[in-house]
Amino acid sequence: MLNALEVVTTVVVGVMVGVEFSVAFIMNRILNALPEDSSQLGHAHGGRMLGAVMPVWYIGSLVLVGIWAVAGWHHHGSGLVVTAGALLVLSVVMSVLLLVPINNRNKTWTPESRPADWKQQLNRWERFHYVRVAVIIAAFALLVVALA
Repeated sequence: MLNALEVVTTVVVGVMVGVEFSVAFIMNRILNALPEDSSQLGHAHGGRMLGAVMPVWYIGSLVLVGIWAVAGWHHHGSGLVVTAGALLVLSVVMSVLLLVPINNRNKTWTPESRPADWKQQLNRWERFHYVRVAVIIAAFALLVVALA
């Protein structure tokens, strides 16, 4: 049963990392290359769509890692799992304190209502997002190593 939990947890976290990596290095570049109104509308739609899904994914991943850490406490790699869990906690804290406030503003903007500094705010979100992606990649790598 522990093996199944380890694999499911690693896959769930890995897919989350893939989505966030793709947002950072593919989707944002595509959206940023569009004309201003389309770019801003695309970012707002993405913020609404992913803003609804990602909190469940982040918390769900953290819960799965916590269960793995408890269930496998006396098994090989438990320290790696706990460290991965700590990194996921950091990613959630970063999200709540740094990224969500910007996203909550962004998802309500329209070409008529967006602030003059909307691009600067999105650039700030992207910089924080790069750091968050690095943190969750590190967590995922630790989980993969813990499986070995």
